[in-house]
Order: sequence, then C-alpha cells, then structure tokens
Amino acid sequence: MWLFRERLVKAKAIDKLFARFDAALEDRAYLAMGGQIIDASVVPAPKQRNTEEEKAAIKQGRIPENWKNKPAKARQKDRDARWMVKYSKAKVKEGADPKGFKPVDLAIPMFGYKSHIGIDRAHGLIRTWDASAANAHDGARLSVLVSRENTASGVWADTAYRSKKNEAFLAKGLFTSHIHQKKPPKKPMPERVAKANAKRSVVRSAVEHVFAGQKHRMGLFIRTIGIDRARIKIGMANLAYNFQRLVWLQRRSAPV
Repeated sequence: MWLFRERLVKAKAIDKLFARFDAALEDRAYLAMGGQIIDASVVPAPKQRNTEEEKAAIKQGRIPENWKNKPAKARQKDRDARWMVKYSKAKVKEGADPKGFKPVDLAIPMFGYKSHIGIDRAHGLIRTWDASAANAHDGARLSVLVSRENTASGVWADTAYRSKKNEAFLAKGLFTSHIHQKKPPKKPMPERVAKANAKRSVVRSAVEHVFAGQKHRMGLFIRTIGIDRARIKIGMANLAYNFQRLVWLQRRSAPV
C-alpha cells in the first residue's frame, strides 16, 4: 500500500483520478446542481516533539541545524504539518438561570493538515477539494473551491469565508453569496441577521456529514510525512467518500 501511494505521489495522479470519477458521475447524470457548499476541517497527524529552536527553524522553512547530521531523524520529522487552535463558542441553554454556572468557550489545539472541500447541494458529492497545513486560513481557499460547473449560482459557507475580497470574487463570477454574516464587534447580533444565518445553517450543515463520515467511518488520520503525501491521503479519502455516496444515491433511486 505504501509503495502504491508513493507512486501516486510521484505521478501527481490524484487530481486526474478525481477528475475521471467526476466525469463518470456526470455520465450517470449526477451533475453538480443546486449550488455549492464550502468548508474545511482539520485532519490530525502525529504530534511532533520538537525543541523551541527546532520549531523556529521549521516555521522559517529551514532544516534545524541538529538534524543535518542525522538524516534518519530528519526523514521522520514532518515539517509541513502545523498547529492550530479550534475555538468552540459556549452555548447557553434557553431558560437557564442567569446567575447560575456559565459555560466557557473552548480552545482546542490541533496538529496536522486541513482538508478543504466543496460539495454540490443536490447530491452531496465532493466536487472540488484542496489540502493545506492546519493553520491555513479557510477563506483564502474560496476561489480555489468554487466551481463554475455547478448549474446553480448559490454558494454557502461559514463566517471564516466572509471578506470583501471573497464577496467581490463571487459577485464578479455572478455567484450568489450565502456566506454567514459575522457578529458585530461588542454588539449583539441583529435579529434579522441571526435568522438569516439560521436559514443558511440548515443548508450548510450537509457538508458536516462528509467530514463526519471520513473521520468516524473511515478513521481519516495522516500518518505520512509531508504535504505531498498528505494531499494524496486526503484526495483518496475524498474519492472513497464519493464512491460510497454514489452507491447510496443509486440505491435510493432504484425501484423497489
């Protein structure tokens, strides 16, 4: 399996394989329809145990000095994966005692890579994707993930993708933005904005099923070293998800 994956890496074959299967989907009339939903999720990798000097050198794109005389150690160190902090807002239950215990926001450190995907709203199939280090900004990948092949113009994404640059990109491409709006700083969220975001969430939640399927059923975890191998692993997981999704779609439409 390792040798097979290495051959895929050297041939840079994953994009061609993904495009071939996407063409097969179109041949079976599973066109990209209904608009597209964009999101990203961290794919964990084994944590690195490096000194502060080694971390500083890696961030600068250099090989730490004490690794240069230890090629075996250098080969076992992933210099492309990164740390990031995932923030989770505390949810206050409706009707809770205002004087009682208040839940706290969570900040969860995570190490690894990030999977960026775009699915079509009609079928829930992954149509576009990319991979990066975990600390990459989600919004910077919007222009890479938005596809002109979708028959509808709607684009759904969370607040990480809302920026003047992205809104201008969507408007120029004649896309309809359904990106969540951000809460005004130090002000309560306007009721109309909260209701609009809630409607968007109903549609956007479909992309979470993709990540849940990959992480829980597939057990997606990056045990390889380097972004090139990680990209193959994430791309193959996306292909496998589409295989499973196609089988489910065909069974659903089959006559009883």
